[in-house]
Amino acid sequence: MLDINLIRQHPEEIAGMLKKRRQAEDSSKVDELLELDAERRRLIKRSDEMKAVRNRVSREIAVIKRSGQGSADELILEMKDVADEIGSMDETISRIERQTEAILLVLPNRLHPDVPEGSSADDNVVYREPVSFGRTPDFNVTNHLDLGNRLGILDFERGAKITGSGFPVYTGKGAKLERALLNFMLDYHTEKHGYTEVFPPFMVNEDSLRGTGNWPKFADQVYYMNEDKLYAIPTAEVPVTNLHRDEMLKDEQLPLSYAAYSACFRREAGSYGKDTRGFLRVHQFNKVEMVKFTRPEASYDALEEILQNAEAILKALEIPYRVLLLCSGDISASAAKCYDIEVWSPAEKKYLEASSCSNFEDYQARRANIRFKPAGSSKPAYVHTLNGSGLATSRLMVSLLENYQTPEGTVTVPEALRKYTGFDVIG
Repeated sequence: MLDINLIRQHPEEIAGMLKKRRQAEDSSKVDELLELDAERRRLIKRSDEMKAVRNRVSREIAVIKRSGQGSADELILEMKDVADEIGSMDETISRIERQTEAILLVLPNRLHPDVPEGSSADDNVVYREPVSFGRTPDFNVTNHLDLGNRLGILDFERGAKITGSGFPVYTGKGAKLERALLNFMLDYHTEKHGYTEVFPPFMVNEDSLRGTGNWPKFADQVYYMNEDKLYAIPTAEVPVTNLHRDEMLKDEQLPLSYAAYSACFRREAGSYGKDTRGFLRVHQFNKVEMVKFTRPEASYDALEEILQNAEAILKALEIPYRVLLLCSGDISASAAKCYDIEVWSPAEKKYLEASSCSNFEDYQARRANIRFKPAGSSKPAYVHTLNGSGLATSRLMVSLLENYQTPEGTVTVPEALRKYTGFDVIG
């Protein structure tokens, strides 16, 4: 959530940000917000003035009653009218504050100056040139779906029967390979990168979604259980970021770094017609998420650190990848700056997103009310929150199966995973 003071003082900056994000039509929301804010401040001033009058006259009434000299009835009637007007103004102020919050909840975050301008994913900039590890199969590669079916390690048909399209089943060595990936990534981040492991709930309340920016703007993307008023999480970012909602952290606690495994559930509303085969687009997948809480001045160093931590996983697995810096038209509404890591699919002959690493600055912290006491200051400040996929296994599995495929149709297990799988080859 943006600071209303920032919008009030720099409306042209916010209008420029919306234009850069290709959301210039939302400038009318800023105009409406400023009008509401001006009216709210006018009413608060008037209400405070009338409350001061009421307090003064109330003291006069008390003096008259104590002295027994004269009647205070006329003043009492006047103060009843004043009280009614104050009550009416306070109700209007509350209504305006609700309207103001509703607009603030859907306005996107400011953009870091490094974010390139663009309209779509086609305008993203290659930040890290492709890293291949010499893995370029010199034979006709079978795609992950056909390969997985043939090896008996993936079963999308039964997943569709059990639940619906986009809910995969891993079987045999496929299930063990998936579990090995998750355990390897958690161990790597906790042992080598210093993250604290968290195993969060997979369902959250509305306040948690609001805190990370997934509600109300993206409410149509999440699965909802109406009877319990709970949402299936789209990513572990949601419960982990909300660990410290409405908390005042100590300066010496920062930075905080968490790594969490979760299943992720996404309706992918509006994605029909896009690539849907196998793991290219699913409604349930597994992911290890990295979440950081930092001081404001340290957050962009932390973003580079999260990116390097995610890359370290791919380097250890020797999975070909590249890093993109997202443009203004493709970056999420909550992020101020974001990198995507894409893994190479030789069968699809293209890169597939496997991780996003984002700095939200104080956008989420302001929504979730996560603050800290800076050393030497009596005034609290909002922390900066960051997260990065470290990594999502669905697209990673595509790249692993296709890049480690042999001409004989087997799959060699990456060396880093063998102590977790207990086998070297799937065949």
